[in-house]
Amino acid sequence: NEMLEQVRNRLLPMLQLVAEQYRPRVAEGYPVIVDAVPQGLVGLEIDPNYALYITTDGGQLYADYYYRSSRNDVRSSAMREKFSGSPVYDRRPISPALTDVQLRNMVAELMTRHNYQPGLVHISDS
Repeated sequence: NEMLEQVRNRLLPMLQLVAEQYRPRVAEGYPVIVDAVPQGLVGLEIDPNYALYITTDGGQLYADYYYRSSRNDVRSSAMREKFSGSPVYDRRPISPALTDVQLRNMVAELMTRHNYQPGLVHISDS
């Protein structure tokens, strides 16, 4: 958990800033910052369908992304069926020596996936 604690100390200010920016744009009660280092979990839930968690199994750190697949994915075809809107769970092993830029890019990937949703008209309003 020491590895996770070190990542948490650098990641938490980023998550707080993103949560503040998204609060007026998402459903009430979201975004949620998850700060449970003793349980091996730190992350951000932008809404019920989009989340990033940094987790540990005690020896390795992982970036867990939860998101909905795009409704207009061009990689779907008759030979390779892909259901639009299906939930996706993407677990990636990460180094405990992540730079701040790499952490920022992981948060930015989550934000981009959320912003890319079709029909999300108010996302750019201020």
